[in-house]
Amino acid sequence: MKSNNTVLVALFAALIVVLSLIPPIPLPGIPVPITLQTLGAMLAGAMLGPGRGALACLLYLALAAIGLPVLPGGRGGLGAFFGPTGGFLVGLVAGAFVTGWLARRLAGRATGFGGQLAGAAIACVLGGIAVVYAFGVPWLATVTKMGLAKAATAVVVFVPGDLIKAALAAWVATRVERVWPMRGQ
Repeated sequence: MKSNNTVLVALFAALIVVLSLIPPIPLPGIPVPITLQTLGAMLAGAMLGPGRGALACLLYLALAAIGLPVLPGGRGGLGAFFGPTGGFLVGLVAGAFVTGWLARRLAGRATGFGGQLAGAAIACVLGGIAVVYAFGVPWLATVTKMGLAKAATAVVVFVPGDLIKAALAAWVATRVERVWPMRGQ
């Protein structure tokens, strides 16, 4: 890996740490708080592409796994991966990869700002929300023993906020891509 790629991966891992340290908002009845981690994963994938975006998320999770307090609420350590949010954490890596892959195909090939923005938004919704939920919801259901349907219903409350994060990530990624192309590398 070239040094500029290493720097970008580390920079986006640090961005995810910063977004994670913004105090989480707990919700009644569900052990998963509202955080900005998924915004970081969407930005990493949409701006860096699939490989580097996934590596940024993987580095962030490695920092958490070794015990650094980089997770929401200042948590860290392997125990976080076995709790109710563990599936969502692992889903960040796959979500960033899918977001980056789709952003390359959809936004990277679109013409005009509107087409690029729409492509990036679709990439962020599918990768940063659908894929992350695909990992997180079954894990939440298993750990809490609430059943898959109940877990899926419980996380519906996150969808409006995640859609806002996807729109924000798409807008930022599209604006930055116009002046500093990183996605295609």
